[in-house]
Amino acid sequence: MAAQFLTRIGQLGLGVALAGGVVNSALYNVDGGHRAVIFDRFTGVKKEVVGEGTHFFIPWVQRPMIFDIRARPRNVPVVTGSKDLQNVNITLRVLFRPVPDELPRIYTTLGIDYDERVLPSITNEVLKATVAQFDAGELITQRELVSQKVSEALNERAGQFGLILDDISITHLTFGKEFTQAVELKQVAQQDAERARFLVEKAEQQKKAAVISAEGDTQAAHLLAKAFGDAGEGLVELRRIEASEDIAYQLSKARNVTYLPTGQGTLLNLPVNQA
Repeated sequence: MAAQFLTRIGQLGLGVALAGGVVNSALYNVDGGHRAVIFDRFTGVKKEVVGEGTHFFIPWVQRPMIFDIRARPRNVPVVTGSKDLQNVNITLRVLFRPVPDELPRIYTTLGIDYDERVLPSITNEVLKATVAQFDAGELITQRELVSQKVSEALNERAGQFGLILDDISITHLTFGKEFTQAVELKQVAQQDAERARFLVEKAEQQKKAAVISAEGDTQAAHLLAKAFGDAGEGLVELRRIEASEDIAYQLSKARNVTYLPTGQGTLLNLPVNQA
């Protein structure tokens, strides 16, 4: 009897352990910021989206597929052409997330790696169509307008696949080597033109200054001639006296001069031409 009782206890324990293992294998967790889609072997993908928490499923018959519905960034590089046929290297950064209610359709049509299948293709399409509307110069000066057009078109295309784009921004924009060299040469030519214009203006100013100086000298000569005609040699004598005073003052301040030779009256004794 004791042996039978122990056997029953062992079978019961084994049954409980097996039941516990089955229960544990039929549970799955959906973490915060995630959703689950159930694939059923008999009915296919269920339309209900499972929220956060711990849930039951039927082993072998059902399989939960976990999706991250939080916003994630992705950079998409594109090489395209502008309206004036210039090569443009542009990189677009998008912050995307799936619409939770659209997860069954996304899984059915695109799969778990839906972002790899959708974002590169629609980003290339939208960027090439938008950039082709602008010249190379307009892509730089009207960058905000370009971003706006790209954002509107890309949001519309992403909505068709059940995706939400929270942020779209152009992070990189460069042009081909030939266009860059042309821009640099244009800048150099503009600087040379500005320098030449400055030199021309400087020469004009110097010419005007020379004319004004010559006119002043001519006016001064006329005044001197008139003064000589009116005062005779008196004006020359006055200038000689003033020069003598200035020279005597300068010599008195010089360290190397200690006296003036006798009989030297500086400019006072210079011979005067007799008329």
